[in-house]
Amino acid sequence: MNSITPPLALSAPMALSVSPAPTRVAVVIPCYKVTAHVLGVIERIGPEVQGIFAVDDKCPVNSGAFIQQNCTDPRVQVVFNPENLGVGGAVMHGYRRAIEAGYDIIVKVDGDGQMDPRLLPGFIAPILSGEADYTTGNRFFDLEEIHQMPRMRIFGNAALSFLTKISSGYWQVFDPTNGYTAIHARVASYLPFDKISRRYFFETDMLFRLNTLRAVVVDVPMNAHYADEESNLKISKILPEFTVKHLRNFTKRIFYNYYLRDMSLASIELPLGLLMVLFGTAFGVLHWVNSSVHQAYSSAGTVMLAALPIIAGLQLLLAFIGHDIASVPQRPLHKVLHRKIELGSKTAEA
Repeated sequence: MNSITPPLALSAPMALSVSPAPTRVAVVIPCYKVTAHVLGVIERIGPEVQGIFAVDDKCPVNSGAFIQQNCTDPRVQVVFNPENLGVGGAVMHGYRRAIEAGYDIIVKVDGDGQMDPRLLPGFIAPILSGEADYTTGNRFFDLEEIHQMPRMRIFGNAALSFLTKISSGYWQVFDPTNGYTAIHARVASYLPFDKISRRYFFETDMLFRLNTLRAVVVDVPMNAHYADEESNLKISKILPEFTVKHLRNFTKRIFYNYYLRDMSLASIELPLGLLMVLFGTAFGVLHWVNSSVHQAYSSAGTVMLAALPIIAGLQLLLAFIGHDIASVPQRPLHKVLHRKIELGSKTAEA
């Protein structure tokens, strides 16, 4: 087992070399107060994985040293962060190490024992078959198993899922805070690691960044395990913060996809719909207040002037949402990038 002590600063995304067959798979495990479960997680990682990067994120209980002293798996490399970068920063650091080492697919698994490593083949299968660039677990697929999840988590995940659909553009993803993910290294190498959120918002922020790349994301059904592990994610505390960040990402995504990169009918429907709804609402409220003050009824024409813009605006907004849902990326990015690399190699040879 090797030990790596990286520099504090994370460098810019690097170029990815083309790896020959067979496909090499790496697992990244962010380690922060996981000494009670991390060895069991590593033991259950199957032979389909060639490398394991355990990232000690300046853990106060020295999870990295604990792994070094008690784990004999030759695939494990412990990465020590000189300072705490947050779970997102730790994962991004693990991504960098896996890309530099030439791995083709990178799976992220938490070290707290909630994610069963035996499910890993199901996460890499859609990427291997060329159906996806990024896969994420969905704990809500099997309705019979949802009762194992605490009710507060169910409510919080439902609320965060709705916000994520709007901000990321991946309307088919339902469990955005699920940390069990896999990504093609070629796609990961194009991510702006230094800009991705370093705390608990990073999984959602990843989806936003992947959408700007037009990467294909696929849900993978899974069951979660809840025992004596302690979650550091408190829905009541992060929901207001996440709401603000979702609004920021939504604004950026709409600008990038509908005005900067391309223009379509949806580019007109959204602003026009918003203006009509705002006008109708403001006009109606203004006349309602005026009628209340003077104790007089508004005319039918006044009511129609308020109602019609709202109705028409809502129709335009619904049309925009329909267009946005239909424009979810369908063409795997890593296959496009592979062809681009092959074409570049042939051109260079010629």
